[in-house]
Amino acid sequence: MTIHPIDIIRHKRDSLTLTDAEIETFVRAVVDRTISDAQIGAFLMAVWLRGLNAQELATLTRAMRFSGEVFDSSPLNAFAVDKHSTGGVGDKTSLLIAPIVAAAGFTAPHKLAVPMISGRSLGHTGGTLDKLETIPGFRTQLSLKEFADVIAQCGASIVGQTPSLVPADRILYALRDHTGTVESPNLICASIMSKKLAAGLNGLVLDVKTGSGAFMSRYEDSQHLARLMVATGEAAGTRTAALLTSMDEPLGRFSGNWIEVWECVDILKGIRHPMSADLIELSNILAGWMLFLGDCVDSPETGAALADEMLQSGAAYQSWLAMVKLQGGDTSTFDDPAAHHKPTATRILTADRSGYLAGMDCAEVGWAVQRLGAGRTRPGDPVSAHAGIEMHAKLGTWIEAGQPLVTLFSEDAALLDEPASMLRSTLLLLDTPSIRQPLIREIITAPAKN
Repeated sequence: MTIHPIDIIRHKRDSLTLTDAEIETFVRAVVDRTISDAQIGAFLMAVWLRGLNAQELATLTRAMRFSGEVFDSSPLNAFAVDKHSTGGVGDKTSLLIAPIVAAAGFTAPHKLAVPMISGRSLGHTGGTLDKLETIPGFRTQLSLKEFADVIAQCGASIVGQTPSLVPADRILYALRDHTGTVESPNLICASIMSKKLAAGLNGLVLDVKTGSGAFMSRYEDSQHLARLMVATGEAAGTRTAALLTSMDEPLGRFSGNWIEVWECVDILKGIRHPMSADLIELSNILAGWMLFLGDCVDSPETGAALADEMLQSGAAYQSWLAMVKLQGGDTSTFDDPAAHHKPTATRILTADRSGYLAGMDCAEVGWAVQRLGAGRTRPGDPVSAHAGIEMHAKLGTWIEAGQPLVTLFSEDAALLDEPASMLRSTLLLLDTPSIRQPLIREIITAPAKN
């Protein structure tokens, strides 16, 4: 019997359970482009409104995972492990974690490799690929053979979804950004896990953001998403752990594209700006869990200490340089990354009163970054390499009237006014500091097997 896309949309709209055949048919139609973007958008909205049960989610993830080629990690003779974040503002940990784990694990007795398939900006959050592509010559679109060759030589590679690798997610990911369906836990889970499982992973660490800058701002929603993804990964035979982490302020010092690369290069070179302390801490903790899942260390805490050792010794920086060179990037820009930052318009917002930086809507900060030119308004739009912001204070910091709060960067002076107004409105100064949430809120792993 022929299954028509419109019937699938109507079934989910009416809260009916979709069959495996219906879901598989729809995913094939997405990849074959035999249905319109309007129909795909309608399906996404129906899922956002009606949800998916466990079987529907498993089938959607599997259909997306096998919608094109998959990466076979077995010839690497290593434990393939990766990290994925659900998205935040200033969230650049992948740029540190991939070289950290490659440096610590690629020559270890229990050899590790990091095949990392990443995405582009989505909603108010930045994209790892957009950041990497500000490095002159860096190639994020590699064939699977090239991907394997880079990992075999240096232990890690960060790439995007080629047309042949998880093509269903590449299409759905872009349309979610423009149909108001980004926040669906089922669609987030299927998107993330289809990409990660297609990379042939043996282990996966999930950084599930919670707070005002996360797609899941309510803690209970972040918990639910984390449990969905851990269950999905474990069911597919991949050791999976999820860390719920705070996203109530931008992570680190910078939010943008090149400026986030600059911040990470500084850290890899041993330059530790005080505003980067939370970024360093979180990167080490996540890398520590990756090393633990891969049996390189006896605990995540030991792994975090080893990760920091890789940063301080310069070993991670050497892994970073090797990966960038192998993917065509010009590493000379790292000699003086500040000199490569070339916005044509800058504005500093200062405090209009003294007080503690007591709060902000972190998503609003992310939207300000996007509207400076660092993000997209439509799928396929170019992004500015040099747009973004530098935060000059963390939550809980005392600020004197007239001190800088945030610096805005853009490549178009006309784009400064709206983000400046957004930031001015959301950065809250009070006489008393607010209670800060811990960086790591909760760790979720699979139940122990008897």
